[in-house]
Amino acid sequence: MNNMYLITDIPGFSPQISRLLSMMNYARYTILEEVKDLSKEQLDYLMDDQGNTIGALLLHFAAVEYAYQVQTFEQRDLNEDEMSIWGTALKLGREGQEAIQGNELDYYITKMEEVRGRTLELFQTVDDDWLYTQEEFWYNKPANYYFMWFHVFEDEINHRGQIRMIKKRFNTGNT
Repeated sequence: MNNMYLITDIPGFSPQISRLLSMMNYARYTILEEVKDLSKEQLDYLMDDQGNTIGALLLHFAAVEYAYQVQTFEQRDLNEDEMSIWGTALKLGREGQEAIQGNELDYYITKMEEVRGRTLELFQTVDDDWLYTQEEFWYNKPANYYFMWFHVFEDEINHRGQIRMIKKRFNTGNT
């Protein structure tokens, strides 16, 4: 964490993957700082029937990262078993509101750390050229793995704003 504000080489990873990981690590750090010390009740707080809970968003981060592991390293979609584990957290919505609740913060952090650990292992097996591998992506548009992995932490940053908004709501007594 001493080098949190440096986008630089990371031992064991190629240069561009190091930079990507530097950004992913910073995004994750800011998420963890945002949620530290939240209670189970705060993690389960739902502002309205259209929203997400903080707990659901944390599990969503792990699910998205896992899905991109599968897509970019195994060149496939999640199978039925994986969807039974991660599908609700990927989709969120009403199903997520009902299914993802009642967990302590450690539960979500453990899931996120397990998935990130696998990401690090996988990134050690490829080099910078791998990042430029292209395939069809959203709406049959070309994308490369660099963009796809950018989206993993871009999604976290986007939802970090949602987490901050939820926290403001329950910190102002509107729970």
